[in-house]
Amino acid sequence: MSSAATTTYVLRGARPLGGEPVDLVLSGSVIAEVAAVGAASPVDAVVVDATGLVALPGLVDLHTHLREPGREDAETIESGTRAAAAGGFTAVHAMANTTPVADTAGVVEQVWRLGRDAGWVDVHPVGAVSVGLAGRQLAELGAMADSAARVRVFSDDGRCVDDPILMRRALEYVKAFDGVVAQHAQEPRLTEGAQMNEGVVSAELGLAGWPAVAEEAIIARDVLLAEHVGSRLHVCHLSTAGSVEIVRWAKGRGIDVTAEVTPHHLILTDELARGYDPTFKVNPPLRTAADVEAVREGLADGTIDIVATDHAPHAREDKDCEWAAAAFGMTGLETALSVVQQTMVDTGRMTWADVARVLSAAPARIGRIDTGERAQGRPLEVGEPANVTLVDPAARRVVDGAGQVTASTNTPFQGHELPGAVVATFLRGRATVLDGAPVEAAEAQGVRA
Repeated sequence: MSSAATTTYVLRGARPLGGEPVDLVLSGSVIAEVAAVGAASPVDAVVVDATGLVALPGLVDLHTHLREPGREDAETIESGTRAAAAGGFTAVHAMANTTPVADTAGVVEQVWRLGRDAGWVDVHPVGAVSVGLAGRQLAELGAMADSAARVRVFSDDGRCVDDPILMRRALEYVKAFDGVVAQHAQEPRLTEGAQMNEGVVSAELGLAGWPAVAEEAIIARDVLLAEHVGSRLHVCHLSTAGSVEIVRWAKGRGIDVTAEVTPHHLILTDELARGYDPTFKVNPPLRTAADVEAVREGLADGTIDIVATDHAPHAREDKDCEWAAAAFGMTGLETALSVVQQTMVDTGRMTWADVARVLSAAPARIGRIDTGERAQGRPLEVGEPANVTLVDPAARRVVDGAGQVTASTNTPFQGHELPGAVVATFLRGRATVLDGAPVEAAEAQGVRA
């Protein structure tokens, strides 16, 4: 299907990055005009009343689990990317722990093509670091990088690359094509049988503890390895105060390291485990209030580069069971922006311009998808790709897992009132979400590339 947009949109009165109101004109696949309110009126344009709405560059998630191939009972690329659009995203990076594992050019191209066919967002597959995520031999990194999917992010997420030799080799290998290794920092011997954060709550509940040092030890090792070989390292879902300090030290030393925090680690604590509700079982585990404060501070001061959802949908039977048997993970695509608003914007720690940086520009840059015709994370300026998210910061909504777009219901925010609501999402000038709902006529208007 043609990639040309069929509709010109005027986003009347939108506030780019929370600034002064303007009219944003989306024509073709680009931003054609940024004009004074009421001045832009192209013939046959669809006018969207964006009064009071904040305009952001389309959000980019560096850490999404779409489950397909292999676990379509939990999520499909179609349902997951539709949920991403509903959450304001225009691009996601699909993690490699599928069945089969995305460790070959064939599998990553399959994921990439399914994403293009779905058409809701750009899907960029993440390639596995090791064959089968087994941590014993390198996967086909070069072949995945050269494939149609042009993979630039590699991760065994869900498992740690704990072998330092294998990690060193991966860091050295990806330098050839400006790739990055995204590490799931979890020392396996220190977390055998672990069920939640190691601390006062785990002791009182009698659940095996997951010590902060299991995360921090791997990050410390890997920033030194990255420095040694001169390569890029990305730290997935950083969760402890000690991890923030290690990354801060590494950046001060000039090491090329970036880090992400999830929305749930910005707001939830291990106290929620007291009810033994498996909804709150996640990897890495929810930490203490002191850790939450530390990661908020790290995000605000730039030590932590981005917010990434770690959207982890599960079939009902994998969560509707006793704590010990339950799967790790939470959904996050549809609530991420609201959590960032509540914890960072509404508290005065960050501006909407900062939100654009941590949820769009920086993840696009880290994933090397910030250039070219299908560039993401670009500024809201004339001539740039028309990837735009409109959010109503004054809205309030109560989260209902069963009412979300994702195929799974395992949200940790069930029944919580959160601020902000995505009103519209545009992917290269095409509306994928309007009036807060996915545009079901997406295919008819040429959304599907």
